[in-house]
Amino acid sequence: MGRFNNTEEAAEYFKGDRFATSNGMRLEELTEEYSLCSCELGDIHRNANGGIMGGVSFTLADFAFAILANNLHMPTVAQQVSINYLSAPKGKTLYAKATCKKDGSRTMVIIVDVTDDTGRDIAQFVGTGFKL
Repeated sequence: MGRFNNTEEAAEYFKGDRFATSNGMRLEELTEEYSLCSCELGDIHRNANGGIMGGVSFTLADFAFAILANNLHMPTVAQQVSINYLSAPKGKTLYAKATCKKDGSRTMVIIVDVTDDTGRDIAQFVGTGFKL
């Protein structure tokens, strides 16, 4: 597989990502090709206007990025990231699927697509990871 032997081993390791996990982010699947994370949305994730805060999508995408990047090469840290918000979530769960676009000798580029359980495109995150 990669650094981790299975999804459960990676999930146990990434429990150490306390900000993400304490806000409901979970690892669902991990392969050498992708990571899939989810977050069930609740009142804690809402902004003052009642919508889902953009930071929820960002945190979920960053979590999926970190898991895939560190499965491919540990340790890898974020060198540069960006996110484009596409739509407001309408569903009850967000999903972030990270795939590696380029895995070079010192850096990697990972694309993370964030959707909700209605199939709506919520955001796209692009991260450059620096291999330590």
